[in-house]
Formats: sequence, C-alpha cells, structure tokens
Amino acid sequence: MRKPRELMGVMVACLLVALLAGGCGERGKSAPGGSGAGEAAAAGEAVYHKITAGEAKDIMDAGDPYILLDVRTAEEYQESHIDGAQLLPSGELADRAASELPDQQAVILVYCRSGARSAGAAKALVAMGYTNVYDMGGIIDWPYGTVSE
Repeated sequence: MRKPRELMGVMVACLLVALLAGGCGERGKSAPGGSGAGEAAAAGEAVYHKITAGEAKDIMDAGDPYILLDVRTAEEYQESHIDGAQLLPSGELADRAASELPDQQAVILVYCRSGARSAGAAKALVAMGYTNVYDMGGIIDWPYGTVSE
C-alpha cells in the first residue's frame, strides 16, 4: 500500500497529465497548455487563465496560431518587447479590442512589465467575451529574449 504522500504525488501527476491532454485539441475548442480550463474553453465559456513564461513559450512553439499581446505603453514596447508581440496598451483595450482582436476565440497571450497590467487586461478581455486568454505575467520574468525598435 502506498503512503499518503506518494498517493498525493500520483494524484497530482495524473491531474497534470489530464490538464495537458486537454490542450492537444484544436485551437479555440480547448485550452492550450496546462491551464486547467480546457472544458470551459471547449464550451465557449470565457475564463481567466494564468500561465507561466514556460507555458507561454510552449504555446508559442507549438506552431498553432496565437496572438501575443503587449499591454504596456508604446515607450516600454519600443525599449524592449517579445518578438512578434502586438502592442495594445491596457488603457486603450476597451476602445480598440474589438477592431484589433476581432476573433474572440483566438488564443491570446497577454503580458506587461511585471504582471499587474496583464492580469487586468486578461480579465477585461475575458469580460468582453474572449474565450482563450492567457495571462503570462511580466516581461521581467521572460527568460527567452526580447527585441527593441
């Protein structure tokens, strides 16, 4: 018989496998990565997802379409941003999201400097009906390199 600590480890491992398996479906129908909201996204429900830089990188490297959204200021973006990022400052999100992000089922990875603005922006997008929004936190925690303009 296994010890309680061993059983907990096995249960956690099984849960992680189940969550990751939920991300193997078609984009827009299930959540990518290990966010744990695959069923909600599959049902078309808008749910807030917080992911790590590593999980975001996995989504980006998977080859499926995604939008990388930088919600900092234009000055911050010009100084340094993640390659391929689209700038949409958090203060302009409400006015510009519908025209610049027309597909509400698109996978959207949101980041800022430290994670505060990205969390607010991701939650605002979810409130607007976007169903595959992932808050990847701050660029300060992004170890994979940046570019400048």
